[in-house]
Amino acid sequence: MRYAWIAAAVAGLLWTAVQGNAAEDAQNPPAGAAQQGRGGDPQRGGQGRQGGGQRANFPQQQRAPGDPTVIARGRALFGVHCTACHGADLRGGDQGGPNLLRSQIILTDQHGENMLPIIRDGRQGAVGTMPAFRLAEADILAMTEYIHSVMGQAGRQGRPPGSETLPELNVLVGDAAAGQRYFEKVCGRCHSPSGDLRGVAARVIDTRALQDLWVSGGVSGRGGRGGGRGEVEISRVQVTVTPPGSAPVTGLLVRIDDFVVTIVQEDGARRTFRREGSVPKVEINDPLEPHRRLVLELADRDMHDVTAYLATLK
Repeated sequence: MRYAWIAAAVAGLLWTAVQGNAAEDAQNPPAGAAQQGRGGDPQRGGQGRQGGGQRANFPQQQRAPGDPTVIARGRALFGVHCTACHGADLRGGDQGGPNLLRSQIILTDQHGENMLPIIRDGRQGAVGTMPAFRLAEADILAMTEYIHSVMGQAGRQGRPPGSETLPELNVLVGDAAAGQRYFEKVCGRCHSPSGDLRGVAARVIDTRALQDLWVSGGVSGRGGRGGGRGEVEISRVQVTVTPPGSAPVTGLLVRIDDFVVTIVQEDGARRTFRREGSVPKVEINDPLEPHRRLVLELADRDMHDVTAYLATLK
């Protein structure tokens, strides 16, 4: 009986110690546990919307939530100036802009210090040029705050933000006659309604897809040039690489970035050249370049007018 009493007493002391430690842990959570994800609810432990009960999982979710009014203005400005290249979901648009969700510039930005100079002054990338946007600094910072608000909704393990259900839009609202005049003036140098675009409306029934088709030149931002992966459609872009002291090598572009350029030659051989600045010399002949330039000057009215005209080509 004596040993049984001693064992019971020891067990009681251990139970008291465990409960005391648990209470202390509850009052003093681990460092970082109190950080609130963007969109977090302090009544629910300060977790982000996509957290699923988990802690904010990367720095973008540990920033304080932005001003909803500023974010709303930034979203509107982003829609006007950035969606065509970077997509409504920031994952790359029809004009081949990179995936912003994977951008180190944005991931390391805190208050627009990385993004503002690029938006304001433009940037020459490995493929293509981002134009400068002469906007007020407050507007640019509003766009950066909107981008941060989207980044802060990303899920764990690199999952993208939860996508919103986009409303069905009627894009067939233009003047077909005005669209025909614009087409003949701007597009007729390369395309013909009785040639490559004959019956295009019968082949592409959805008017939104038809509009995307002609504005982008037939290349989707998901797999197109510069769509966040450095990949391009091999059949479209011809590249000539001239290494120092060697003859030029011509082929179809597979990949290009700041470090390498990969081409496929006519005989099917694939070759990769290491890049160091401007060496070797790389010349790109991209038949879609006129479409990339067009998007910078294309007015909404002209876009809808041409779409209405193309919708008549059945």
